[in-house]
Amino acid sequence: MSHHPAADRASRRIRYGLMSGGLANFLALYYVQPLLPAVAGRFGVSASESTAVLSVATITMAVALLVVGPLSDIAGRVMIMRLSLVGSGVLGVAAAFAPTWHSLLAVRGLQGVALAGLPAVALAYLREETPARAHVRANATYIMGTALGGAAGRLLPGPLHELGGWTGATATVGGITLLSAAGLWVLVPPSRRFAKAPPRWGSLLGNTARTVRDPTLMALCLVGATTMGAFVGLCNALAFRLEAAPFLLGGAAALAFLAYPVGIPAPLAAGRLATLRGRGPAALVGVALLLAGVLLTLAAALPAIVAGLGLLTFAFLGTHSLVSGWVSDRAQRIGVGAGQAAGLYLLAYYAGSSVFGALAAYQWQTAGWPAVIAAGAALALAAGLLVILARRFDTG
Repeated sequence: MSHHPAADRASRRIRYGLMSGGLANFLALYYVQPLLPAVAGRFGVSASESTAVLSVATITMAVALLVVGPLSDIAGRVMIMRLSLVGSGVLGVAAAFAPTWHSLLAVRGLQGVALAGLPAVALAYLREETPARAHVRANATYIMGTALGGAAGRLLPGPLHELGGWTGATATVGGITLLSAAGLWVLVPPSRRFAKAPPRWGSLLGNTARTVRDPTLMALCLVGATTMGAFVGLCNALAFRLEAAPFLLGGAAALAFLAYPVGIPAPLAAGRLATLRGRGPAALVGVALLLAGVLLTLAAALPAIVAGLGLLTFAFLGTHSLVSGWVSDRAQRIGVGAGQAAGLYLLAYYAGSSVFGALAAYQWQTAGWPAVIAAGAALALAAGLLVILARRFDTG
């Protein structure tokens, strides 16, 4: 069987279909982030407690990735992606009408499970269905879709909340997710290079052990955890910082996330740099920019904070694009299932989001913004060391 040619219609459909899916995935997961102060007020919970509406979805998503990645190696890729978006859209609409705090958390937990299907499978599908010379471009296009979803998730909820409150904003996001699901269903063709693996659980456990024992893959998974933790933690706490003195922006605090679209071209820029210099050096550049973005938000002036957020977003999305592609490439070279490796990477990635995202809100509540920055800077430095280790171990 042959790859989908990079320039033909099928290849374009793959790229844009998965771009649409990535947009919906990140929008559905992260739209609650700029609404955390509103969530705290509506349901009568504290700032640190309100982050559970995000972290419960990322935790259940991370756990589900342990199953969905290997399942896709057995059952196939495309149907799992389709059902993932449809399910997350339906549950997103249901979240709009959750009557209590605990019922909302239950629905968001189920939505996290549904959302796991797309990211666990998309990178493996791209790896199989595009030629080697187009991997970086195809991966960057998909990550651009997640960046667009992240941008929409930060920018749309504020105006939607002003127009229709929590119910209107949440129902609208659920509807957008369902529309994106329809787009993916129509655009993404069935796999042509997927080879169904028999359900041999002994082999599955052996592959998991090989993945965990590979120092390159483990270092890359931890890069995902630390960079995601730094990014989400700062964004969670920033929503509360801008509503407090001296800024007192109220609902207008969400406008700071207008800096987020700066990150949309980052995957393509990182891909070009990786083509010239290699993934490792390009990832180190991304981590250095991540650290600079974190430190820039120490400023007392709002324009500098917004600039820091833009730099942070650009660096994070570029680094994630490179590292996620590196994981798939490394897995193929050492003979580990691509879906399985992607699932483990995303498990670490979303675990970092859950743990450090909640920790940052607690640090803001108890020790203020400098404590948030100290944790973010420490995570960025750790990510840099892990990239250096991954380069050293990956002789390929």
